[in-house]
Amino acid sequence: MKEVATLIILIFLWCGGGKQEKTQQPIPPPKEEMPTIVTKSVLMVIAPKDFRDEEFKEPYDLLTKSGIKVTIASTDTTPAKGTLGMIVKPQITLEQVVPDSFDAIIIIGGIGCQVLLNNTILHRLVQGFNNTKKTVAAICIAPIVFARAGILKDIKATVYPTSKNELTKYGAQYTGADVEVSGNIITCSGPHAAKDFATKIFKTLSK
Repeated sequence: MKEVATLIILIFLWCGGGKQEKTQQPIPPPKEEMPTIVTKSVLMVIAPKDFRDEEFKEPYDLLTKSGIKVTIASTDTTPAKGTLGMIVKPQITLEQVVPDSFDAIIIIGGIGCQVLLNNTILHRLVQGFNNTKKTVAAICIAPIVFARAGILKDIKATVYPTSKNELTKYGAQYTGADVEVSGNIITCSGPHAAKDFATKIFKTLSK
């Protein structure tokens, strides 16, 4: 009888009836949260011809290299030639712009910009961007668009020196600075300051 009891105990142990040591599963490392990537989108407006090349190139290069999407608009989508020979093909017309798709608007200067100064579609776009406190930027004679759109009243701004009366006539406080930043409004006096203009726009969009 004693031998039978011993045999039963041995079978019980062999079959796993005893206390088993649990295998500890490795604890998975905590999942790293992926950083949120905020994509900015900018509308750049150029004249259909004779825009100023470096005024376009400096902000365009800096913004696109920084991962910011840039869409080029004009009065038509025919390839435009700058005063120094650069060829740029606008992707959309001013009529096709959907303001909610963009975080900023930049108007490039040059002698050809004169055809944009009284463009009512552009005026409405500028007013809409400014009303929602999006970045609005213009260089050379292009700040005149802002003045005529009525967004520079009592605002510090600059422009190409020969056009300063166009700003003061509409109530702007002309400063004569190379680049002037007044809240969401950035103005620049000309091509010599195009790089600084580009940097100011980028810093504003990076906030």
